[in-house]
Amino acid sequence: MKAHDGMYIGGEWRTAAGTDTIAVVDPADEQVIAHVPAGTAEDVDAAVSAARRAFPAWAATPPAERAARIAALRDILVARKDEIAATVTAELGAPLPFSQAVHASVPILVAGSYAELAASYAFEEQVGNSTVYAEPVGVVGAITPWNYPLHQIVAKVAPALAAGCAVVLKPAEDTPLTAQLFAEAVHEAGVPAGVFNLVTGLGPVAGQALAEHPGVDLVSFTGSTAVGKRIGATAGAAIKRVALELGGKSANVILPSADLAKAVAVGVANVMGNSGQTCSAWTRMLVHTSRYDEAVALAAEAAAKYGDRIGPLVNAKQHARVLGYIEKGVAEGARLVAGGPEAPCEQGYFVSPTVFADVTPEMTIAQEEIFGPVVSIIRYEDEDDALRIANGTVYGLAGAVWAGDDAEAVAFARRMDTGQVDINGGRFNPLAPFGGYKQSGVGRELGQHGLAEYLQTKSLQF
Repeated sequence: MKAHDGMYIGGEWRTAAGTDTIAVVDPADEQVIAHVPAGTAEDVDAAVSAARRAFPAWAATPPAERAARIAALRDILVARKDEIAATVTAELGAPLPFSQAVHASVPILVAGSYAELAASYAFEEQVGNSTVYAEPVGVVGAITPWNYPLHQIVAKVAPALAAGCAVVLKPAEDTPLTAQLFAEAVHEAGVPAGVFNLVTGLGPVAGQALAEHPGVDLVSFTGSTAVGKRIGATAGAAIKRVALELGGKSANVILPSADLAKAVAVGVANVMGNSGQTCSAWTRMLVHTSRYDEAVALAAEAAAKYGDRIGPLVNAKQHARVLGYIEKGVAEGARLVAGGPEAPCEQGYFVSPTVFADVTPEMTIAQEEIFGPVVSIIRYEDEDDALRIANGTVYGLAGAVWAGDDAEAVAFARRMDTGQVDINGGRFNPLAPFGGYKQSGVGRELGQHGLAEYLQTKSLQF
């Protein structure tokens, strides 16, 4: 798609307040493919003002009509699916088949789910002698990351629209073209002017201005825990609601009774998807000592199959960061059994699929989020030891448990301090709540729990 040179505010593309631009780089060949405007606080203020003007009428729109607009948006995303996939591949670097199967397809499922929820959700209920109303929270500032550019936008904007909120979106500066394509789809879907607004820009400028703006009632942010803490502190000073989906260091716990070959293969694939740039990736593989050596061999074999199947990392900074973690793993005594810090290509931000063995729970690569194609295999002595290791980080976003039967896996999963656990390879569910414990965040996305984040409660007693 051709990049817009303005902001989508109040139902139209407007010239940006400033003249600075952001270069969009294809991470596969390091070439600039487009430029978009670098939004300022003035642009953010214009967008918030447009949202505030549009909010009362949209909040008063019957849920069935809001559902119809979201359904229309979904249909447009379906019609433009190939363009979406090509755009994500160009600016994120994901291989086209992965962009088609995940980046373009999952947001369509999520948008469809909110079209249905907007029409069926109980926005009013009777509780004793009270009528309880679920009302939209107001204007939402949505700040989204680059790793799943369209999914993260839809996971925030669709429930906000379903709730009756108006939205100002500030997407990641690495992947603004996908956000512009989404704005085109919103416009085509007939969402009223000002209900959705888009400001491209840098996080410390446009993102901060959005989070601090007094006209924003809720900030929904997905990104690093460090930035989430700053947004939480800013919002707290203004008594402003936040929804924060932050970092992860998820454990893939393989119990002795599990199908080891399947658990290892799926576990490695989970980390290699999107080049490891997934906050919920199972980057710590926990294996009982009796099966440890076998698991290491299987993981090394599985990782080798991804050598030419994963894309680059998103930018030079992320590339250097991941290589730094790999070098730190070696320096701290972990054993490389696949991949390593050597560049697999002369051009592009590629990192080899990497597997570490002999990782101890205290090592940096077992504690900090790497956000790259790196698996750390950790041995445990018994289930209590496995649980201690699984729960032994500041994060609690996701995880997996494998066992000979589901009941055994569920019993272990119930003891994990994490927000979502896949049992024996459970499938993605767009209606299931997604979000974390501890420093992995506040609030939930997807399904009715995600919709509830954008609602506030009023009760009338009779």
